[in-house]
Amino acid sequence: MRGRPKRLRKINYFPEITYFKPAGIPLRDLDEVVLTLDEVEAIRLAELEDLEQEEASQKMKISRVTFLRILHSAHKKIADSLIYGKAIKMKGGEYIMPNLDGTGPLGQGPVTGRGAGRRNTGRGQGWGGTAECVCSKCGEKVPHQRGCPCVQIKCPKCGSRMSGVFCRPE
Repeated sequence: MRGRPKRLRKINYFPEITYFKPAGIPLRDLDEVVLTLDEVEAIRLAELEDLEQEEASQKMKISRVTFLRILHSAHKKIADSLIYGKAIKMKGGEYIMPNLDGTGPLGQGPVTGRGAGRRNTGRGQGWGGTAECVCSKCGEKVPHQRGCPCVQIKCPKCGSRMSGVFCRPE
């Protein structure tokens, strides 16, 4: 007998950079910890936005207990990575990320992390829609280049790093 399906967690942030590793150690020599995107969102809401548990759980459209469980899991994985020198990869999870038009971050409908990494679906290759990279200094806008994080693009006017729609919290 099956239990009920997991409720998808709403996230409003998709990190441009999805991999961190200790400096000076080859990737082949590192263990890897996977931090799901709903865990990243819980960390963002609790630690960066300083939201109370109830408010953060409402933003993610989950119960407060579920939010705490996700947050605890994220903290444990981050601590494991820092203490034991493991790489952190951010991907997957049980989430939905509505865009302004409700199509999700890739313009392909609601995105769930189920099965992520089992086949090449194009996820993790940047925004596929009509997003723009914006310069934080002068406000210059350029079309986002699929497969290239906005932070790696320099502003054509002032040379500063750009930021994208998913680099800024809502």
